[in-house]
Amino acid sequence: MAENKTSLGQEITKGIIKENPTLVMLLGMCPTLAVTTQAKNGIGMGLATTFVLLGSNIVISALRKVIPDKVRIPAFIVVIASFVTLIGFILEGFLPELYDSLGIYLTLITVNCIIFGRAEMFASKNGVLASACDAIGMGIGFTIALFLMGSVREIIGSGQWMGLNIPVIHDNPMLLFIMPAGGFFTLGMIIAIVNKLAAKKPPKELGCSGCPNAEACAKAGGDCQ
Repeated sequence: MAENKTSLGQEITKGIIKENPTLVMLLGMCPTLAVTTQAKNGIGMGLATTFVLLGSNIVISALRKVIPDKVRIPAFIVVIASFVTLIGFILEGFLPELYDSLGIYLTLITVNCIIFGRAEMFASKNGVLASACDAIGMGIGFTIALFLMGSVREIIGSGQWMGLNIPVIHDNPMLLFIMPAGGFFTLGMIIAIVNKLAAKKPPKELGCSGCPNAEACAKAGGDCQ
């Protein structure tokens, strides 16, 4: 029992730093760069993705023995799209401002490489509880990454943070940080710091070539970057 609890704990914690889906595995770059001009947008996108990831992992894991191998990717898409539609309705009804801020990137969670990667590489091969823990860990890691990105860009780029004005910076913001170039720079610096903490060297080449989920993502039309 102790080993089982330890294993489940590791499934949760691995996604925070050691196997952070964005800062270590470099997945989900599109929403990471697009919605992180504000910290609250980063939290919103991260939590929405976590909801979809958790729901889809649980359902796919529960149905893994009955989904035919030949149609597993279309089946995954249906499951993931269902949860994306649900979270879209929830945000539109209760948090319309956040829903408008996330825009089309909320819908694009359906083809997020993180979601497909965990469905193909983990949920379809492991039990429901382990898959749920994996989803929670990866979701937390993704949310932290977006929150960090959003906080740095919002503070330096607009002199505000979560609606609060930052002294000195508010009067002299570096607008570059809320532009695409600032997003790339911020992402690169955070990736360097996290890889240092995880004692892992950044890959020499960015892209799908070294990703174990590349084939599944490509077949599904994912946003693999």
